[in-house]
Amino acid sequence: MIFLALETEDGRITGKIAFYCRMLGISRQGFYKYLANKDRPWKYQDLADAMKEIVSEDECNDTYGRIRMYQALLLKQPAGVHIPSERTVYRIMEQIGLSHRLKRKPKGITKADREAMKSDDLLKRDFHSDVPLEKCITDITEIPASNGKLYVSAIFDCFDLSVLGLAMETNMRADLCIHTLENALTAYPALEGAVIHSDRGTVLRCDKMCLSRALSSRQT
Repeated sequence: MIFLALETEDGRITGKIAFYCRMLGISRQGFYKYLANKDRPWKYQDLADAMKEIVSEDECNDTYGRIRMYQALLLKQPAGVHIPSERTVYRIMEQIGLSHRLKRKPKGITKADREAMKSDDLLKRDFHSDVPLEKCITDITEIPASNGKLYVSAIFDCFDLSVLGLAMETNMRADLCIHTLENALTAYPALEGAVIHSDRGTVLRCDKMCLSRALSSRQT
């Protein structure tokens, strides 16, 4: 379309348009539609600018995928910007070159313990909360380092995805989860009684025991 516009001076040289369209396998209607719309402002320009601003806020933000970008937009709520669906956010990220694809399939580091007694799934896949410190989620991630690996455990509030508690260790034992709960309870005493949801991995399967130990250590 751009080639046709250049060669025909935006359609003013009409004698060659039919020939060019036939050779390029496009319709004349499609070409004239392109001419009518090419100078119109992109309706997602403000949203694209907001995404670029989020990426520029921190050097680590350039790894954001569509889910994290969508969540960042919901949290930031840019003034005058309508936030569309997650799928539309992904499509716009593709157009402006912000999409990222993993080079390899990630491997989960917490594996479900099939022999352990399962805790009830109280959230039932409903991770939305209208009240803070009521429903929380937790997980562990692995960070490669030059001299080994670091394991980070965090507790997030489903209300606004804020981090309530954080702990880091060089191993992935139950104490990592306990320290995370202790830190969260120290920072937010009102967290007592909240639902903390995990994937029930071999480290996180004892979340009830970890919570009771964290509460007892906090009281002493």
